[in-house]
Amino acid sequence: MEDFARKVVVVTGGASGIGEATVRAFLDAGARVAFTFRTSAAAAARIETAAKRASRTALAIRADLTREADTKRLFAAVVRRLGPPDIVVANAGDLLGRVPVAEADLAHWRATFDTNVMSVFLTCRAAIRAMDGRKGSLVLMSSMAAFDGGGFGAAAYAAAKAAVASFARSLAKEVGPGGIRVNAVAPGLIDTPLQTRRNNPKARATTAARVPLRREGSPEDVARTILFLASDASAYVNGETVRIDGGLSLT
Repeated sequence: MEDFARKVVVVTGGASGIGEATVRAFLDAGARVAFTFRTSAAAAARIETAAKRASRTALAIRADLTREADTKRLFAAVVRRLGPPDIVVANAGDLLGRVPVAEADLAHWRATFDTNVMSVFLTCRAAIRAMDGRKGSLVLMSSMAAFDGGGFGAAAYAAAKAAVASFARSLAKEVGPGGIRVNAVAPGLIDTPLQTRRNNPKARATTAARVPLRREGSPEDVARTILFLASDASAYVNGETVRIDGGLSLT
C-alpha cells in the first residue's frame, strides 16, 4: 500500500459502506482525511474517535452535496483545517428507489440525478478550485449499472451512474493538462448498507452465485482500487472507469 503521508484527502459520503472503508484505508496509509456525512452523525463521530486514538487525522463535516453552498463550505473548511486537497473521492450517491419508467415521475428522476450526478459535478468543481493549481487525483463513484442498465426499476440510477462515467472522461481531458487525473470506479454487487436496503436476500444470493469468484465484493475491495487510482502507482491512468465486479460482467 502506498504511503499517503502528508496528503490531504476528501471523501464524500464517508460514514458508511464503501465511503467508510475508503476513509479508513486512507487513514491507515497516513493521509489526513476529511469526509462528509448527511445523516450518519454517530457513525461519523466513531470514525473520528478511532482515528484520534490511532494518532490519525479525520475531520467529519455534515454536508448535503446537492447544495452548492454546502460544497463551497466543505472545501473552505478543508483548506482552513487541513490545507488544499490532493485527492478527492466523490463517493456520495444513492439508489433512491426502484421505480419502473412507466410509473416514474419527474421528481424521482430529478432527485436521482441531483443525488448522483449534480453532487459529483458540484464536488469536483469545488475540489478543482480548492486545489488551486496543484496536481492531484479525483476518483468518482459510478456503478456497474452504468454498463448493464441495473436491476428492475433502476433506470434512473443506471442513467445517472452512466453520466458519472462519462463526466469522468470529459473532466479528465479538461483538467489533465494541469496535472489533475480523473478516474471512476464501477462496483458491482458489494456488501453495503445500500444493497441491504434495496435488494432482497434471495436476489443477492442468486447474483452472487453468478459471480466467477462466487462471492459478493466487500467495501474494502473497492477502497483498495480507489487508493490505487489516487496513488502514483496509477500515474498514467486517466479517464478510466474501473469495473469492480468479481467478473460478473463476463457471465
